Amino acid sequence: MTPANFAEVSRLMERYFDGLYHADSTSLRTVFHPELAYICATEGDELFLDLETYMARIDNREPPAKRSEPRNDQVLEIVFASERMARVTARMTMMERSYLDYLTLIRHGSEWRVVTKVFTYISKEF
Repeated sequence: MTPANFAEVSRLMERYFDGLYHADSTSLRTVFHPELAYICATEGDELFLDLETYMARIDNREPPAKRSEPRNDQVLEIVFASERMARVTARMTMMERSYLDYLTLIRHGSEWRVVTKVFTYISKEF
């Protein structure tokens, strides 16, 4: 893939982390595909949501930024499978948990969008 593709996905991930930290569903809608599959894979807390249900949860969440939670997020890996498909592995801490996210991205028009978010929350230690 080209450096431009990496830059575009990196900018998308900045919006992703910012949107989650500020509980900004308007910004997050520019990150997620309209047919998003949101899946929590933590044992005992499995969850399967669509975009609208997930955005309603975001809208009802007190933003970590409002509570002045320290921000700790990072992209661990970006892998391009083709011109239209990529995968991002990311970690972040918020709401007293550390999360490990596997995000599948596809081209939606001329932009990359997250079409699946599968995550687990783990101990707060990185």
